[in-house]
Formats: sequence, C-alpha cells, structure tokens
Amino acid sequence: SWSLMFLIVGLGNIGSRYNNTRHNVGFIMLDRICEDLNISLDNENDTSYYGTGIISGKNIMCMKPKTFMNLSGSAVLEIINYFKISIDDLLVIYDDIYLDVSKIRIKQRGSHGGHNGIKDIINKINTDKFKRIKIGIGENKNIDLSNYVLSKFTYDEMRMLDSKYEDISTCIRMIIEGKLVEAMNLFN
Repeated sequence: SWSLMFLIVGLGNIGSRYNNTRHNVGFIMLDRICEDLNISLDNENDTSYYGTGIISGKNIMCMKPKTFMNLSGSAVLEIINYFKISIDDLLVIYDDIYLDVSKIRIKQRGSHGGHNGIKDIINKINTDKFKRIKIGIGENKNIDLSNYVLSKFTYDEMRMLDSKYEDISTCIRMIIEGKLVEAMNLFN
C-alpha cells in the first residue's frame, strides 16, 4: 500500500539558471539516484515533481519541490498528506555551508541551522524529527551568503561530488533498511 512508501526529497530551485548551483546539491544528488534506479520524476502536482521506485524491496518516492527553496515545506506537506507518508519515512537531502564541499553528514533530526528550505519544512510539517543527509558546499566569507549559495560549483567540485555519490547511495540504502545509526557511524 502507499502508506508503506519511503519519501526521499532533494532540495533546490527549479529552472535552468539554477543548474549546478550550490543550493541545488539536493537536486543534483536526487537526479543521480533517479538515474541509477530508473525513476522518472514525471508525475507532478501543484508543488512538486515525483516518481516511484524500489530500494531494498521497499517502495520509495523521489520528489523535487517546484516551489523554490524557501517554500519547500508546502511541497513536502502536500505529498505526505496525499500519500499518507509517515514522518519516520521522510529523508531530505540538502546543502550545508558549514561542511567542506562533498562532505556528508547524516542527521536523525535537528534545527534548520539557517537553511531556509529546512526551516520551511519544519514549520509546515510541524516537527524537526525527520532524517536528513546534508552535503557540504563549503563557504566563502568574501561573498554575500545568498549570492554564494546560488553560485555554481567549479568543475573540480563537481568531480568531488561525483566521487561521493556511491557513499550517498549507500547511506540512502542503509537508512531505508532502518540502519540509520550504522550509516551515521560509517559516514559522519
């Protein structure tokens, strides 16, 4: 049944001008996952693009909000309500300026840490108890934060992200199998 669905959300901003920008690392990784699993995000509602597949024998849905980052919570809320997905089965993949480029940090819950997409999800679903994979995008103290997160990854940084994809894929698999703590021990 649909209620046995695990939801993987990648955060980012829709539109070609945002391709390969730092804030879109959630989209970048979700696209790779979908490519890997032959999932096409060809279903859509007012707030998101989504598609379904199977990981480790479990029905999963991959989803990209089309609301722009700061309203990501509306998209998540609409999907979890419509498909009756448990918050326990929600995993969000997004960018973290406090981690070096391509570093991975898995969390069980927590504050938004200044990330507007996460802030909106917490506000809309009314809890911070959802699983996350944060991916480092580095920081640049010389540039205004809002400009920095919308800057594009360099070629070398894209290669670093690429080389981390297997680890991220393993993380996701482990989390879906209920091995979040093991994944944290392995990758954090």
